[in-house]
Amino acid sequence: MTANGIRVVLADDERMVRTALRAILSAERGIDVVGEATTGAEAVSVVRDLKPDVVLMDVRMPEVDGIRATEQILRTMSAPPRVVVVTTFENDAYVYEALRAGAAGFLLKRADADELVQAVRLVARSDSLLFPAAVRALAAEHGRAEPAPPAWMARLTGRESEVLRLMAAGLTNAEIAGRMGVGAATVKTHVASVLAKTGARDRTQAVIAAYEAGFMKTG
Repeated sequence: MTANGIRVVLADDERMVRTALRAILSAERGIDVVGEATTGAEAVSVVRDLKPDVVLMDVRMPEVDGIRATEQILRTMSAPPRVVVVTTFENDAYVYEALRAGAAGFLLKRADADELVQAVRLVARSDSLLFPAAVRALAAEHGRAEPAPPAWMARLTGRESEVLRLMAAGLTNAEIAGRMGVGAATVKTHVASVLAKTGARDRTQAVIAAYEAGFMKTG
C-alpha cells in the first residue's frame, strides 16, 4: 500500500462486473483502480506491469483461470499483491484451491458495496482473515486432511498455538493483543513465527494448513 492509497487491478471476463467493481471502488477515498484484465493470462501481465496492492481475481476465466493466474503472480513476483478471488458460488472447490494457491481471501459477486470496500481495505492491511467462518466451511467441504500430524505442529509454542487459533477466528493483530494481554509488536512476532513454521505465505494459508492438519476442527 503506497502513500497515495491502495492500488487495485480488476480481473474478470465480464465487462459488466468490471464496470460495477470500478464504479464502487473509484468512489472511495484512498482506493485507485489502476488496471483491468479479461483473462487469467492478461491478469498476470497487467499485474506484473502495474504492481498493484490488491487484485480482485475472477475464479473462472478463459485461457488461464484465476487459480493458475494467482499461482503465477505469487510465484514470479518478488513483492506480489494480495489476491482476492471473486466468485458466484460460496462453497466452490475452485475457491478453496485458489486459497490454497495463496489467495488472501474470497468475495462473492453478490456482495454489497460496503463488503467490497471493506474486503479491499482489510487484505491491503494484511492483519486479519477475510470471512473466517466461510474459510472453515470450505475447509470442511474441500480440505485435504493430512494423513499424520505435520512436523510444524510440534514446533509451535503455546503462545503461537493460541495466536493461530485466534487468527483462524478472524481477529486482527490488535484484537489478538487485547485478548492475550500482550503488545501488538509481540503479536506481530508470533504471527511471523507461525507463518514461518507452517510454511504459509500469509494468514489465510496458515489457517488452511491448521484445518488440514487437524490443529483446528472444521466441525
